[in-house]
Amino acid sequence: MSGPRPKTCAACGNGIAASEVYYRFSLVLQGEQDVLGPTGGGSTEDELAALVKQLEEGQESAQEMEEQVHWESSGVVCSACRSLVVRTLSAPPEAAGPH
Repeated sequence: MSGPRPKTCAACGNGIAASEVYYRFSLVLQGEQDVLGPTGGGSTEDELAALVKQLEEGQESAQEMEEQVHWESSGVVCSACRSLVVRTLSAPPEAAGPH
C-alpha cells in the first residue's frame, strides 16, 4: 500500500507534501477573432488559396500553428504560488502593460 503520489508546483517547481494544501488548475487558450480584415475586392476562393499557400510555405510546423490557435495545460500549484497565479490572471487589461 502506498500513499498519494508526490506533486510538483507548476509555477515554482517545488514539491508539494501530501499533507499540504494544493490547488488544481486547467487552462485553455483558444485563438479567436471577432472582425476579419477588409476583403480587398478578391474572391473568397482567391483569399483561401492565398492563405493555404502561405501556410504551406511557412516556417512553422503544423504543431506550432495549432498551438497558436489552441493550447491547454493543467496541473497543480502550491499555496504560495496560488495568489501569484490569481493576480496574474485577474489583472485588469490596462494594468497588464505592453505585450
